[in-house]
Amino acid sequence: MRSKPTLVEVAALAGVSKMTASRALRGAADVSEKNVEKVLRASEEIGYVTNHLATSLSSRTTNLIGVIVPSLSNVVFAEVLAGISDSIQESGKQPVFGVSNYDSEVEKGIIRDMLSWRPAGIIVTGLEQTDQSKKLLEGAGIPVAQIMDVDGDLIDINVGLSHIDAGRDMARALINRGRSRFAYIGSALDKDIRARKRMKGFQEELSDAGLELITMRTDAGFSSLALGRQLTDEILASGCEIDCIYYSNDDLAAGGLFAAMAAGLEVPRQLLIAGFNGLEFLEGLPVRLATTRSPRRKIGSEVTRVLLEAMKRSLTPDERRLIFRPEIDLGDAAH
Repeated sequence: MRSKPTLVEVAALAGVSKMTASRALRGAADVSEKNVEKVLRASEEIGYVTNHLATSLSSRTTNLIGVIVPSLSNVVFAEVLAGISDSIQESGKQPVFGVSNYDSEVEKGIIRDMLSWRPAGIIVTGLEQTDQSKKLLEGAGIPVAQIMDVDGDLIDINVGLSHIDAGRDMARALINRGRSRFAYIGSALDKDIRARKRMKGFQEELSDAGLELITMRTDAGFSSLALGRQLTDEILASGCEIDCIYYSNDDLAAGGLFAAMAAGLEVPRQLLIAGFNGLEFLEGLPVRLATTRSPRRKIGSEVTRVLLEAMKRSLTPDERRLIFRPEIDLGDAAH
């Protein structure tokens, strides 16, 4: 086996000192562009890889940015990660990902592990970390960003949307379309805090209009078309007179559409179906459902931009919190 290339070999091939080669590879500002090019070319030629762990021991942080999301199977978070990747490419930083599976204790363990690698910054999902997790993040001495939700107190940087307002906005839009007999279907509400907030906002707006949910069905499992169809079948079989169902997300809503069609209901004339997220697959359904289009990729790219800026300077309070207002799309019910 060939021995691992060394920094001394890189410096010799580039015709610079070992110190200059080291500083060039760390991106130090006082190394000339010409020397940086020579060092990079030499390191590529012999296959040298910088030891970022050793670098972190002297510079306090690595070039890593930790990112923790609750799920990778959910396309919502895949799009957030795509936005992060888009914005981080030219920064010299590298994202490292952790998945909590909607478990706050698992999230705490990931936070602890990530911080032990001395990242330059960290991004976590939501605002409801455990007290212990918040203490770890507050004491990390690096920029910390919480994403997707703004209904609560931030630690440092916060980029997302108000899910309470999202629920209210959808309820208002549906009432304005003449609907008054509402049902609700949701899943994993014990874990999905943001879905609970949307339901809360939805019910508050109904109450302000003198209305209330006629019936609701929830399930502890994670969302799917099959679950949406099952729960909708249950509501339709109950005989409750409803003209609209609000679902915690688009997956469930799409399953609800197939249940309504199987029951011979005309959507949206007889039953208006509304979800959340504005996922691309909705465009392929036989009926365009109502939904709230969340700016997932934009949240990813913007939080990365703010986090990188916070590594350079102190941010103002307005710069630390970015609040997006998602778009209501009523689909075929708009006409």
